[in-house]
Amino acid sequence: MANDAEQAHRAKIIEQFSQQAVPFTQVPGHLDAMQVLLEVSGVGKSDEVLDVACGPGMVACAFAGHARHVTGVDITPAMIEQARQRQGEQGLANLSWDIGNAVPLAYRDNSFTLVLTRYSFHHLLDPQAALTEMIRVCRPGGTVMVADVAMPSAKSAAYDHLELIRDPSHTHALTEEEFEALFQRSGLVDCRRSAYGVDIELETQIRASFPKPGDDQVIRDLVTADVGVDSLGINARVEANKIIYTVPIAVYAGRKG
Repeated sequence: MANDAEQAHRAKIIEQFSQQAVPFTQVPGHLDAMQVLLEVSGVGKSDEVLDVACGPGMVACAFAGHARHVTGVDITPAMIEQARQRQGEQGLANLSWDIGNAVPLAYRDNSFTLVLTRYSFHHLLDPQAALTEMIRVCRPGGTVMVADVAMPSAKSAAYDHLELIRDPSHTHALTEEEFEALFQRSGLVDCRRSAYGVDIELETQIRASFPKPGDDQVIRDLVTADVGVDSLGINARVEANKIIYTVPIAVYAGRKG
């Protein structure tokens, strides 16, 4: 049974992402680099896929076009509602959706041939436990893949500070070293890594977020002040009179022996 801290954090995630369910899909960067995920995963027509913390189903629906079946699970009912809507709009039949936790996952051992998650680990209290659960439900010979923010260690604290203001359900974006170590000690074999950046326009991101009253201006000031400085690790810059920044994403995948 979850302790009080876990229950409080889960409630915070549900509160934030119930509000973000629709705006999340309207941030163009959230559709970026899907081809990278497809290629790194090696997904094929016989795969039974689990998308952990699937959100509004963007990744799950993309993978459904290449796999036998995809299951998406998320703790936030409003996100699952958006995922079902996306499935219907795309006319996809080989998907199912569950409301549930990442830790523990409510599936039997060795249930899926490909288990993945995107942009979830920086919301979790224990990424190691989440990866362990993902490996548990993956079949021997199957693939486990994680795509998430990976910050230079020197800029990690500043980035976490910014994100906690923008989204109180944020916990910690793994540093590049922490991400690497997580997979090195996972027991997965044939590990591979890729990376990409997600370009985000500041005002679009603020409109899709639900910080505390007044904190939208704090976010604006922090990112604006970082233009040409890059203490946040996101290369904030001005393009066409708009502030753009790039979130660095690492993609790790490995095979369960």
